[in-house]
Amino acid sequence: MDKYFTSDQKQIELTLENSRFWVDVLWGLGLANKNRILTEGDMMTEGDASNFASTGGWTLGKLENAMNYYSKYPYINLSEKQQQTVEEIAGNIYRPCCGNSTAFPDCNHGMAMLGLIELMVSQNKSPDEIYKTALAFNTYWFPQTYLDTAYYLKQNGRDYSKVPPEELLSENFSSAMGYQNTSEKVGGVEWPALGSGGSCGA
Repeated sequence: MDKYFTSDQKQIELTLENSRFWVDVLWGLGLANKNRILTEGDMMTEGDASNFASTGGWTLGKLENAMNYYSKYPYINLSEKQQQTVEEIAGNIYRPCCGNSTAFPDCNHGMAMLGLIELMVSQNKSPDEIYKTALAFNTYWFPQTYLDTAYYLKQNGRDYSKVPPEELLSENFSSAMGYQNTSEKVGGVEWPALGSGGSCGA
């Protein structure tokens, strides 16, 4: 906290060791930042917005109820064009803990990814850079998934490092069902030095 919020550190440094810290920080940003994805999107139309893992499972902050923060603060002000970019990119990025895209951020990883996308779009980062960064975050949050995916691609004559990040983040590879399909094809590979991976809790 001191490094990123009380010093002159201006860039996020992502490592396996601090990746959980960034889930929590970006979760808070995605949850609290005012955005129509939260007020008009699937979070509002697919059930009670207060009962998803990203809201009902909120255990951070000074206020216990996540809806006290939900889409309340204009931390990141986007132009209409930027908002459309956020919506497009969010709709293309999945996470292996859920079957939903970031446009439906019903868990903490989804809400954290939304915050990351909003932040990068506000800084005028290119879509290619955003997808590349999003893949890095997903890879640290779910390392087993992407090691298995790289192995699966190699078995099928493809080089993981040359596959576009947007494809790797798609429903085919990064959704819960997409990863299950990959996992079944590669079998139960145990990669050395991996922990338990990403769970949707604080």
